[in-house]
Amino acid sequence: MRLVNSDLVSVIIPVYNRAAMLREAIASVLSQSYRPIEVIIVNDGSTDDTTGTADELTQMHKEVQVIHTSNKGPGHAREIGRQAARGEFIQYLDSDDLLLDRKLEVQVRGLKLNPDCGVAYGKTRFRYIDGTAAPGAWKGSGAKTATMFPSFLMARWWDTPTPLYRSKVCAQAGAWTDLKLEEDWEYDCRIAALGVRLHYCDMFVAEVRDHQNQRLCKGIALDPTRLSERARAHRLIFSHARRAGIDETSVEMQHFARELFLLSRQCGAAGLEHDSIELFSLSRKAAGASRADGIDYTAYRLMARVFGWSSLGKLACYSDAFRR
Repeated sequence: MRLVNSDLVSVIIPVYNRAAMLREAIASVLSQSYRPIEVIIVNDGSTDDTTGTADELTQMHKEVQVIHTSNKGPGHAREIGRQAARGEFIQYLDSDDLLLDRKLEVQVRGLKLNPDCGVAYGKTRFRYIDGTAAPGAWKGSGAKTATMFPSFLMARWWDTPTPLYRSKVCAQAGAWTDLKLEEDWEYDCRIAALGVRLHYCDMFVAEVRDHQNQRLCKGIALDPTRLSERARAHRLIFSHARRAGIDETSVEMQHFARELFLLSRQCGAAGLEHDSIELFSLSRKAAGASRADGIDYTAYRLMARVFGWSSLGKLACYSDAFRR
């Protein structure tokens, strides 16, 4: 059993080929008003000068350490960092994002004062490529919410640096998957299924930045590799929601049913017939008995038998694009 150091915050930063941004991310952690902290860089097989930069940062700052590993994606890298973490609290930070100066201080205090809460969060600022910031809190991070489910079925309404977790919550959730996309959404939905309560800090705590460097969240919508990853993530998220007992009649589950149906059509268009069929079935389950045999599902299933899931998916996606 891992020894946990009381009050220590473990900041885990996976990085791949982002030397300059890594320096900025580390600087934002070291400028925190809170101590004690440890910073764990997980170099995910970088092929540029990021490796040297990470080693240099460990030599410059006693609170920083680096673990070098082969390139397997951000989820795998975060799990390596989590296994090495010794803190009572866990902070995940992507290498292109920043923590604002009092984040850890305010969120640790919030969790200390609210022992029934397992995660603290606050407002996120989004900064565009031109340097300007979006008005107000990004996504849904400006709203006070008691739990992650059921609203996380609508969207992951915070970003990776927004929450601070108790390490025991992360231990209960288990290991990060090897998903390359939506791995963070799946991870948080797994935590949501535990019924974890949230503490809200009414201030900006983190900044996420758009940029022109390589980002996993950007890519071709109908790329089969991306869709296969998204399909796997959605299957897992649905299983977490079912485990949490979210009712099919809820607005959130109905929304997720429509998202599963859309992803089913996209997988079909990309030639992923097995994923398309499975997601269609899950969509019907999410929609509930009263909707599963509705005209939209019935008609689509009949047409898929005639034209095939791939051809129908292409036609449906074309129709979806035309309607937009």
